[in-house]
Amino acid sequence: MFDKEKAMAAAMARHDAEFPQESTGPAPPSSQAGTQRTRLNAYKHGLTGQIHLLTAAERTAFDAHCKSICEALAPVGALEIDIAQAIAEDRWRLKRARAIESGIFAAGQQGLLGFNPGVATTEDPAQLLLEDTLIQARTWLAKNDNFLLLALYEQRINRTMERNMAELRTLRAERKAVRDQALEEALLLSQLAQSKGEKYDPAADFPPQILGADSVFSPAAITLLIARTQRLNEARDYAKTRVSPKSGRQMPAAA
Repeated sequence: MFDKEKAMAAAMARHDAEFPQESTGPAPPSSQAGTQRTRLNAYKHGLTGQIHLLTAAERTAFDAHCKSICEALAPVGALEIDIAQAIAEDRWRLKRARAIESGIFAAGQQGLLGFNPGVATTEDPAQLLLEDTLIQARTWLAKNDNFLLLALYEQRINRTMERNMAELRTLRAERKAVRDQALEEALLLSQLAQSKGEKYDPAADFPPQILGADSVFSPAAITLLIARTQRLNEARDYAKTRVSPKSGRQMPAAA
């Protein structure tokens, strides 16, 4: 009896023996060192990815950059810290985009873009500047698509960064409003306690998330702030009436 499956298998085996399958792409590296060199072959610019692929030196610079930006933004709380980190990373991407742009122009100067920049034949500064400008123009024309793509990435990164900055400012303003209201209430309650000969502790009236580690809510700081507020009020009254609060006499206006 004719076995169709066995016949097809035998025919395929003869075909594979006569026409071995050839690779359609480059052979993968056979050593660990080769694998390390080729593992980022598909990596292009690092301007849009969510995972940062950095060398050890780049990682050190990246961490130092993010730390300095976050310290300057002074975020409070997990949400503000997350937004500040996003802003720092976007600023890193903008720096990388500028570095890539400078690298393209440098490649044009070195003759690595398919055209020969030529050798300077003059020492005239004006002529050298003209030749350099022409090389940059040829570089722009040769890599116009790359420059336009970089500009597009920079616009997107800037818009994202602006949105994050706006959100961070909103969160900071809301947090400051809550803190200022709590501080105003703490001052009033402390003054009331003082009038009764009692001691006042803001921790009894405000939750820890408002007080936090802010030393301005300590009893000593509140006492100093009350005294300062009283002196400021006296100074404002004196500036308006020119009457000394102690003597009750009107002082001459300054010349």
